[in-house]
Amino acid sequence: MKISIITVTFNAAGTIADTLASVACQTHPDIEHIVVDGASTDDTLEIIRQRGQHVSQTISEPDRGIYDAMNKGLGMATGSVIGFLNADDVYAGPTVLERVSAIIEKDKLDAIFGDAEFFSPDRPNRPLRLYRSARFRPELIAWGWMPAHPSLFLGRHVYERFGAFKTDYRIAGDFELIARVFHSGTLEYRYLPDVLVRMRTGGVSTGGWRNSLLLNREVLQACRENDIPTNLWKILSKYPAKVLEFLHK
Repeated sequence: MKISIITVTFNAAGTIADTLASVACQTHPDIEHIVVDGASTDDTLEIIRQRGQHVSQTISEPDRGIYDAMNKGLGMATGSVIGFLNADDVYAGPTVLERVSAIIEKDKLDAIFGDAEFFSPDRPNRPLRLYRSARFRPELIAWGWMPAHPSLFLGRHVYERFGAFKTDYRIAGDFELIARVFHSGTLEYRYLPDVLVRMRTGGVSTGGWRNSLLLNREVLQACRENDIPTNLWKILSKYPAKVLEFLHK
């Protein structure tokens, strides 16, 4: 089973080498790694040229935001299963994609997801936060819950049925896609109770209170667009539970 991994980059020279190495060391034998670059002006493309021998396809051109870039990757992907790995994230170990592929194929799943671990760039061996996707259920979308997106793998047929990312979202396009897909109630999916991805802090999703305000507004918009009854208080009510993510051992 071929797995397509899409990495979207823009001026990621400081982190892209780790991401490339993380995919290159995977034990799964059939991986298509696609890099979609937004016309970087730093050394990102040179690093990809030097260290991306395993990369199947690379494009570099201006885009209309991260979700436009992700959609370009989807258009290039030929794998039966598709995942996204950010340019500053890495897989938690070399067998992640092999395990994901085996479970999807054995159980004939539409989707699988696991946990994500956040770490500070200056202390990579000391986890700061554990994002547990175990709590996710489709009925909790109205409360703003979603699986950790880099830990989510969907069958290509899911995108063919439900469509790609909406490009009018700036920060919650992944939430909107998950809401659209899982709210249908038709997917066979599985939670894998392990950390699949390690994520550096400082990205868009952890970028301060302004991003949090925008995120919550867009989450509310996504629910309304997908006929999921909710309100802002429901969405904000998840934050006390999220504090527990910083208390894991």
